[in-house]
Amino acid sequence: MSAATTRSRTPDRLCAEAVDQARSAAEEAAAPGVVGEHVGLVSEGDRVVTHFFECKELGYRGWRWAVTVARASRAKLVTLDETVLLPGSDALLAPEWVPWSERLRPGDLGPGDLLPTEAEDLRLEPGFTGEEGPPPNSVIAEPSHDLAERVEAEDAELTDRAPAAAARGGIASLAEELGMRRARVLSRYGLHLAADRWDEAFGARTPMAQAAPAACVTCGFLVPMAGSLRQAFGVCANEFSPADGRVVSLAYGCGGHSEAAVMPKPPQPSPPVLDSLAADEFPLHPPRPSGSVPSPTPDEDLGHS
Repeated sequence: MSAATTRSRTPDRLCAEAVDQARSAAEEAAAPGVVGEHVGLVSEGDRVVTHFFECKELGYRGWRWAVTVARASRAKLVTLDETVLLPGSDALLAPEWVPWSERLRPGDLGPGDLLPTEAEDLRLEPGFTGEEGPPPNSVIAEPSHDLAERVEAEDAELTDRAPAAAARGGIASLAEELGMRRARVLSRYGLHLAADRWDEAFGARTPMAQAAPAACVTCGFLVPMAGSLRQAFGVCANEFSPADGRVVSLAYGCGGHSEAAVMPKPPQPSPPVLDSLAADEFPLHPPRPSGSVPSPTPDEDLGHS
């Protein structure tokens, strides 16, 4: 071990005694009343010492004001080097910075927000590239720029008409009419990422699926998907299911399965039967009990008088 290294471990006496000078520098850089007690010092090298003071600033728990002082060789004047605020071993620190592309989570995109994608995004692959377009000398090929200008000039002199549809039979025009002209489409890698994400959220390993009476593959509320995803996923159309409107695995399930508990139909009373062919007799007087004396009629009362 060299002598210089040995001397650097021992703080310089004059620099170590410059506590008041270091405190004044810290108070000048900080707000009033936020510089606390002197908590220690460390030797940074020959005649270079850093003093540490407690920081009482709200929100900076565990931070320390570090003031470095130094003096020249054979000089008795201690000068100020720098003043900074440094975190201690138990300091409250902000989380490590993460790029926005890695911080983004599902649901973070709001109205008006734009989410750019990288040009070489592995989830996407080129869609229509024009590689299958007709050769330049083909009758359905798009004309060159100079030729198009001459044609437009001649057409303008003759009559005003719509631009010539020379490329209506091209692959680009056909794809545009069918709604398939996209610059990029989902790649196999992007498809697998989406499938893994959907299976993790609404798959067979979720607690809901483990307690379900049956799987979605036998549910009447499942709307099948198109393409290769049809073999593993569908869309739930049960408004009372926790996965309503979500892409679910065919192995997923919940208590809203269409065949889990079929309610029996309530009994319906038979409709009344009306006989409109025969006449029903309705007596004017209630039947007389047996052994009773019949009451005189109005005519009998008049004859007796």
